[in-house]
Amino acid sequence: MKIALRIALRYLFAKKSQNIINIISWISVTGVLVGALGLLVVLSVFNGLHSLIGNLYGSFDPDLKIEAERGKVFHIDSIPYQALLETEGVRAVGQALEDHTLFRFGKRQVPGRLLGVDEQFNQISGIDSIIIDGEFRLRDKGLEEGVVGYLLADQLGLRLNFVTPLLLYTPERERRINPARPDQAFRSSYLQPSGIFQVNQIDYDATYTLVHIDKAREAFSYPSGTVSWLGIGVAQTKQIDAVQSRLSSLLGPDYKVSNREEQHATFFKMMKVERLMAYLILSFILLIAIFNVIGTLSMLIFEKRESIATLRSMGAQRRLIHQIFLIEGWLISLAGALGGLLLGGILVWLQQTYGLVRFQGGGNFIVEAYPVVLRAQDLLTVFVTVSLTGFVAAWYPVRVIVRRYYAELQQ
Repeated sequence: MKIALRIALRYLFAKKSQNIINIISWISVTGVLVGALGLLVVLSVFNGLHSLIGNLYGSFDPDLKIEAERGKVFHIDSIPYQALLETEGVRAVGQALEDHTLFRFGKRQVPGRLLGVDEQFNQISGIDSIIIDGEFRLRDKGLEEGVVGYLLADQLGLRLNFVTPLLLYTPERERRINPARPDQAFRSSYLQPSGIFQVNQIDYDATYTLVHIDKAREAFSYPSGTVSWLGIGVAQTKQIDAVQSRLSSLLGPDYKVSNREEQHATFFKMMKVERLMAYLILSFILLIAIFNVIGTLSMLIFEKRESIATLRSMGAQRRLIHQIFLIEGWLISLAGALGGLLLGGILVWLQQTYGLVRFQGGGNFIVEAYPVVLRAQDLLTVFVTVSLTGFVAAWYPVRVIVRRYYAELQQ
């Protein structure tokens, strides 16, 4: 193998008798380079989008969420709550209760969800960072207050400087609906908005209003201690998986412990599928570019037919000749791959640092430039993809061409 590699390197860098062979060789390297660069950049863009959306959800969602496998609610006495608080890695535990609600302000009414949280909510989420008007305050001198999503507030025409309170209609769980008086199946209560939040996700901004959990229990007719889920704040991000495993073991099969990706499993699975499809499509394009290497190898073998005869007369077997040109084709693919990774890494770094490619138009975007994140595993993925594809693409053609030339020399 060392002999084959040395001869392949000599053939690759030696001056060719026909300049067109050098040109075609450079075209092959450039094609692989562009394909590898494009694949790395696209994967980095998907990483950036994944990270961006994850950060947006992270401003509202807890690190871990505990829910019952069955039923909408459960009582904290049904779990080892004190042991939960003392679990290694758990920084804070917040209680939450949510259900459907009809919001009415003036003549406008919009269906949404009322989310009752306790005083720990700003410890398990980044709610303070997404308040765009007012402040995160759920009670003030006995007055029930709440924080409203900005799209919900816009639909209701609600502003914080209005004196008129927000009217809530919540379903009576234990009362049957009377077709003659359907309004009696709802309980009404009032709420004074204290702030408006913006997650930049329509599922939250157009739906949720946050109130104190005692207010939610009263509105939904639930006893004290009833929750829809428990939010867990983890001391360090790197401990999330370990804490999730500990809590799952502590709570047993009747409860599920979800991290932020699992809390939005459908969305993140869709993003992974899109990323996979983009990878497969670009890999196919890369394969087409690598097929240029076949033409280059054909011309190189024709160029070196006298050398093949010389090697054969010196006792070289066909296997050695095959290895030489197979390695040469592989080296051409590697040259393109390394160049593409280098240039792609520089482009992604420049985009991360300076935001060279920005969103156009006058819209209000979450970020000004396209988000990208360069990861070592993507560099490895692209390198392995190009290496294997280049090796496989060169193997069969080289084998056929060398066998034909070798047979001609024997005649």
